[in-house]
This record gives sequence, C-alpha cells and structure tokens, in this order.
Amino acid sequence: MAKAIHSMIRVRDEKKSVDFYRLALGLEVAARLDFETFTLIYLSNEESEFELELTVNKDRSEPYALGDGYGHLALSVDDLDAEHQRAADAGLNPGKIVAFNRDGALLARFFFLVDPDGYKIEVLQRHGRYK
Repeated sequence: MAKAIHSMIRVRDEKKSVDFYRLALGLEVAARLDFETFTLIYLSNEESEFELELTVNKDRSEPYALGDGYGHLALSVDDLDAEHQRAADAGLNPGKIVAFNRDGALLARFFFLVDPDGYKIEVLQRHGRYK
C-alpha cells in the first residue's frame, strides 16, 4: 500500500517561505539539503509525518506561473476560529470562514491563506472526513 509522505512546491525566497509556514501553520524545518543549483527544505510538525517540501531553484528570479492546474494544500486544526484569529493577528490576511453544507448537514468549515508565492492553503476544522 502506498503512503503519502510529502508534497513539493517551488518557492523563490527560502527565508520568507520558511517564516510564513512556521507562523501560519507551525511547520518547522525537518531537513535542509543544499545542492549546487537548488535547495530542498522539508517542513513538518508533530501532528503528522507528512512533509511539505520547498524547492528553491537558485537561478530563479521571476515568480512561478501557478497556472490553472494547481488547487491547494489542505491542513486540519482543532479550533478553526482560534486559528483564523491567530492568522489575522499575525497579519496573514486569512480569507473568511466558510461553512460548507451538503444534504442539510455540515460537510466542512474552512478558510484559505495564500503563501508568499501565491499558493493557496485551506485550513479546515477537524470534522468528519477532515481529521
């Protein structure tokens, strides 16, 4: 059986991205592998073994075109309202909290953040399938 271990995104500014993910999601650097033309930074926390891999291509100066194929990363939290307030207090400009219903029942509550490179991050209340 396959096990999801990480997802990779390309970023331009290592410090800016690491600082954002630390502040926004409590992710810390688990490993940093520096190569001649690129650097890989693996971020994680104690909530999960899953990691976010940041790839910094050293010769890149212009923003990446995210195109229309990228969706979002999703993470779950125990207290969505508290995380939304924390993100707002930190100046991260969280989107509004949305309650998404299906067949008259709550499916999910969530908000979105946007990282320094424009990647969307969905923050979901732990509920139902979103654990």
